[in-house]
Amino acid sequence: MDLELGLDTFGDIAPGPDGAPLHPAIVIREVMAEGQLADRLGLDFIGLGEHHRADYAISAPDTVLAGLAASTDRIRLGSSVTVLSSDDPVRVFERFATVDAISGGRAEITVGRGSFVESFPLFGFDLQDYETLFSEKLDLLAAIRTEGPVAWSGTTRAPLDVERIQPGTESGRLPLWVGVGGTPASVVRAAHYELPVVVAIIGGETRQFVPLVALYRRALSEMGKPGLPVAIHSPGYVAATDERAREEYLPHFVGYMNVIGRERGWAPMTPEQALAQTGPDGAVYCGSSETVAAKIVESARLLGAARFQLKYSMGPLPHELRSECIRLYAQEVAPRVREALAATA
Repeated sequence: MDLELGLDTFGDIAPGPDGAPLHPAIVIREVMAEGQLADRLGLDFIGLGEHHRADYAISAPDTVLAGLAASTDRIRLGSSVTVLSSDDPVRVFERFATVDAISGGRAEITVGRGSFVESFPLFGFDLQDYETLFSEKLDLLAAIRTEGPVAWSGTTRAPLDVERIQPGTESGRLPLWVGVGGTPASVVRAAHYELPVVVAIIGGETRQFVPLVALYRRALSEMGKPGLPVAIHSPGYVAATDERAREEYLPHFVGYMNVIGRERGWAPMTPEQALAQTGPDGAVYCGSSETVAAKIVESARLLGAARFQLKYSMGPLPHELRSECIRLYAQEVAPRVREALAATA
């Protein structure tokens, strides 16, 4: 069983030495350095999320990815995710095809609805059109991705009738994934368009998503489509020992989850609840290299995953700790995972 090992970040803004939040420009440069480090250490993928709020620095993942495209050699470069509902599919394709050209064919797109809705009013979209915007724009992007003639019409933008969208990619096929949560309709829709999925598992237990992945594979089969990859996106952190990892990571995790919780009306997360999430069945991959590797192996087997994407940044977790996490993930977790899976195969 082959498993790609990747990273995800949203450019979370951490405090500087004076305790004040770092300027987003500094955080973006830190993300660049982290992506370059991941490339040098041999990781397979880095995905950048799109947000338009004060606690994240990255609002234009494709622009940062273009910088990484010009300063890395082999790592695949994607979004995690592009908020397609509030973007234009034509421009999304054009921007990522450009990143693909700069990188020599290493660009990918993962589209989704996003975890937040701030982009809707920012770009003049009505939240009442939430479902229609995503479904129509995915339909258009799937058509554009064939890199041939496009004849499309819908209700969310003007009709499109063109020979092709420029620039095309050298390979003729820009990889396109769909980021999904726990909604059955989302995986069925991805199957309809013959698109692989990234399953965002950010709470609860990984095994809860087994039926969702089974539904996706059943939908592909019943539609007469080939089997497609499934990726896992989950938060986590690697340190020298389990104790050190929890000490360094969990305060940031609990604090940030409670910031989000207050916005959404959730009950505060307790340290005990956070610690449970780092256990064998929880959604947080926090611990020593041995602990994190074993948990990734189990999750990959459970869901038949082709890629695991560790969301290694978390709220105010500083750049130095994020960089050390990347080093341990690449140099100690990855070999253990690959050895375990090869032994099973």
